[in-house]
Amino acid sequence: MGKTYERIDGRLRTFIEEQPLFFTATAPLDADGTVNLSPKGVSGSFAVVDERTVAYLDFAGSNAETIAHLRENGRITLMWCAFQGPPNIVRVHGRGEPVFRDDPRFTGLLDHFPGVDPTPHGLRAVIVVRAELIRDTCGFAVPHLSYDQDRSLHADRFRREDDESLSAYFEKKPDITTSIDGLPGLPLPLPPMAPTAVPPGR
Repeated sequence: MGKTYERIDGRLRTFIEEQPLFFTATAPLDADGTVNLSPKGVSGSFAVVDERTVAYLDFAGSNAETIAHLRENGRITLMWCAFQGPPNIVRVHGRGEPVFRDDPRFTGLLDHFPGVDPTPHGLRAVIVVRAELIRDTCGFAVPHLSYDQDRSLHADRFRREDDESLSAYFEKKPDITTSIDGLPGLPLPLPPMAPTAVPPGR
């Protein structure tokens, strides 16, 4: 049977932080709009900020559906599955917002991700989610799958870009500045990544 939690701590927090993959789901307010579901899997790109707040790094990609939906209505669900060990599924339902590079909070939020260098991945924003409902379910039907390692392809592709060329890349994509349904997406031009936003030694 499922259980509802008041906060993200203890074994629940440990489970979430140990998973190499999680999913995000968002949707526009328009009933005919496109629901979006995305996998997230760069090691170290997720963090528990406090007992009711989580965050993850939003990297370069060919669309910006999550950003667009959060800018419109803030609704988001995050999900983790146990592919190894005891079966479990955890969902955090909440309200999120994209914190962009030129936001005063941006650099401070990066302090929550000491294990990852965001530079090669073309970091666009930090997505911050405030939990409204935290629950788990059995996960009995989730298969056993093994995690080998992160793919290097994303970093290999985007480490070739600097701030200017990355912004130009986004300009050429049809679903970056607006969503599939025409909602405002990633603001461009992309603000430069401040040197202080990258932890020393990276």
